[in-house]
Amino acid sequence: MNLVVCVKAVPDPKEICKIKIDPATKTLTRCDVPLVINPLDRNALEAALQIKESSGALITVISMGPPPAENIVKECMALGADRGILLSDRAFGGADAFATAFTLAGGIRKAGDFDLVLCGMASSDGATEWVGPQIATFLNIPAVTMVNGIEDRQGGTWWVRADWQNGYRRVEVRLPALLTVTRELNRPRALSFSGILKARKKVIEQWGMDALGIPGERLGIKGSPTLVSEMTTIQARRDVEILHGTPEEKADRLIAKLVEAGVL
Repeated sequence: MNLVVCVKAVPDPKEICKIKIDPATKTLTRCDVPLVINPLDRNALEAALQIKESSGALITVISMGPPPAENIVKECMALGADRGILLSDRAFGGADAFATAFTLAGGIRKAGDFDLVLCGMASSDGATEWVGPQIATFLNIPAVTMVNGIEDRQGGTWWVRADWQNGYRRVEVRLPALLTVTRELNRPRALSFSGILKARKKVIEQWGMDALGIPGERLGIKGSPTLVSEMTTIQARRDVEILHGTPEEKADRLIAKLVEAGVL
């Protein structure tokens, strides 16, 4: 089988306070923030690795991002992916979910034949949940979203379990197809020292706009139908009052204020 895993490099949540917004383009400025693998994309990669271990498969990881995102692709290869592709070009910058999906679909086509595309259900920085289904639309293949279990794999027909309101649904899907996965699907593995050593010998392919053969007006900000018209900063402020006195006095004053506020 040929498996494709779409992986996004997202700002490290630990450094989220460093993210800035470009006032002209109204897009995130990420250059000062370290990049990590989108958490749900780790579950997508783990699903591919388990399929590879049980029945054999070739795993291609594909990501769209700036040059530093190469480290994210390299990490995926250290975990066990066989091929790594980074779509990187200034023309891709500022893309919304639609333009991102269009670009990734172009990369998947160029990568060659595939049986299954796996994506995280959402990214931690955008959380639209649109990219996966839109990739499937551009590739003209079926998609199942919010997959939390792969129950049966019989040749070209699979049964998967997916979240549905307060329960789940069982879906029969024929390959080639695209699945977006939830964190309940599996527990991603950790990096191993041997995997890191093996990944050093693997070469990451980098493709830009010319390699994909896509006109610039379909990419990045130019190809994004989503327009941010206005952005404002919300000031989160709270009134604080410090109570003084003995513990008993402070407790009485606190109760009195809660009664006055209607809480008690």
